[in-house]
Amino acid sequence: MSDPLVSLVMVGLLSISCQYFAYKVRLPAILPLLIVGILVGPVTGVLNADALFGDLLFPVVSLSVAIILFEGSLTLKFSDIAGHGNMVRNLCTIGVAVTWIVAAVAAHYTLGLTWQLSFLFGAIVTVTGPTVIVPMLRTVRPKTNLANILRWEGIIIDPIGALLAVLVFEFIIASQETAITHTLMTFGKTIGIGSFLGLAGGYLLGIALRKDLIPHYLQNTAVLCIILGIFAASNYVAHESGLLAVTICGIMLANMKNVDVEDILEFKETLSVLLISGLFILLATRLNLTEVTDLGWGVVVVLAAIMFIARPLAVLVSSVGAGLNLREIALLSWVAPRGIVAAAISALFSLKLEEMGYEGANIIVPIVFLVIIATVVVQSLTARPVASLLKVRSPPPTGFLIFGGAKFNRLMAEEMQNQGINVCIADTNWDAIREARMMDIPVYFGNPMSDHASRHLEMSTFGTVLIMSPYKQLNPMIAYHFEYTMGKDKVWALTSNEQSTRPSHQVSDHYAKKLTLFDEGVTYGVLASSAARGGIVKTTRLSEEFDFGDYLEKYGVRVTPLIALDAEDHIYTFINGRDLLPEPGWRVISLIDPEKKSSEA
Repeated sequence: MSDPLVSLVMVGLLSISCQYFAYKVRLPAILPLLIVGILVGPVTGVLNADALFGDLLFPVVSLSVAIILFEGSLTLKFSDIAGHGNMVRNLCTIGVAVTWIVAAVAAHYTLGLTWQLSFLFGAIVTVTGPTVIVPMLRTVRPKTNLANILRWEGIIIDPIGALLAVLVFEFIIASQETAITHTLMTFGKTIGIGSFLGLAGGYLLGIALRKDLIPHYLQNTAVLCIILGIFAASNYVAHESGLLAVTICGIMLANMKNVDVEDILEFKETLSVLLISGLFILLATRLNLTEVTDLGWGVVVVLAAIMFIARPLAVLVSSVGAGLNLREIALLSWVAPRGIVAAAISALFSLKLEEMGYEGANIIVPIVFLVIIATVVVQSLTARPVASLLKVRSPPPTGFLIFGGAKFNRLMAEEMQNQGINVCIADTNWDAIREARMMDIPVYFGNPMSDHASRHLEMSTFGTVLIMSPYKQLNPMIAYHFEYTMGKDKVWALTSNEQSTRPSHQVSDHYAKKLTLFDEGVTYGVLASSAARGGIVKTTRLSEEFDFGDYLEKYGVRVTPLIALDAEDHIYTFINGRDLLPEPGWRVISLIDPEKKSSEA
């Protein structure tokens, strides 16, 4: 396409279309992005990244990868590695080394790559990534310990694998010099400058953020510009040391005390989604299908080595002392899809090596893309049945996520905990969260549908979401978000009694059907008022002598049934319009209004 403006707009529209399609069909976005990129690139010739950007392609890819790696390194907290056990730490160190060596050896002997290119390829394919792991975990629903291991491995291994690839690349660049002394000096300079600028830049930026030297409204933009400045400065002083610098800078910021990077991280994640989507389509347009077919059967051997030798061996070695059984090790050995970071880094280094005239560099990208396709497609389709076969899937989650931390919600959550129900309160109000913490109730401070929540809120343990907050604008969005991720009849909300009488409070029919939590007329205001007057939430066990009818007759309008547990501890939520008749032997959790309670005698 000759018009650059139309081409750029097309990339943006295709990117968001692929992201939306992936969202609807619950697939990793990387698959539709790859397919569309190949269709508009080598198949039809509608788009060509080289023709569109010309000499700017390398700087655009380079800056994009720098931002992506910085965003990934911001999630790399040392406490997270320690908090999730030896297995995660081992996978991100010993496991990376094992995968690196096995992939490199396979590539060298089956594809004829030089040892330098083979080790660069091996370093690139060590990364997995949360963008492909998280959607898979939602479908597979493995045991909690396995889900934690895979999720945190995906978060932590991205910057580590990228850093390894940077170091290998720098060694390749340095090793082109004839003098071994000059080679070592160049390599040492690259490592030294990248590390120094990364540590110094991260420390000074952290101090500026800690002391609020940058106005809040400028923080995101300022950090972005400073990071790109560190990247450019590092590259200027020591050739191609910028990626190392920004990765170390992000790690430094993530681990500094009293430095809040959450707002920066959310901004960078939003930017990364745009960059990742557009970049992946553009990189896919550069694929030469002839080069892919020319790889021959050797690439199948490489894929098999990565999936059936490198990963199982890495997991097995890493699992020593981790307390995992063979079935758990087997599932971890099967799930390791590669993602966008592998694609972006391979394209970046391939471009650089091609510009330098390095023979064979052009086949790095096709091999990496084939690894991405094979691991994502095969493992996405088979991980769930494999987990079922190994009997390592979690049972259907029975926990409750309560959105809203008002006094009644805390009383209800406390009583649910007393009855053995897993419950967590989420709210954007710090005072409410603080009160819940003082009651030893698990909490999440923030918006539960945010990117931060997707990293820190363990949704695999929750089977029901109860929306019980006064945030009328946010409640419907929370409902839509969790209905998509959890399924139908898993999300319920309190009625407001306003949607039929006040035009300004009209809601969609779909959302209105969810406004049936507990009983007719039970609003947030009703519950808050009762709790303020001293209302209590208590549990009553039914029997043959005192059944549910007797229970309702005793309390009458004083009682609002909330939750019921049968004799086998199955949990039921009272929903207006749904017949629920607890039987003898069941327990019923209810709100008892204090004024009406005092009138009984």
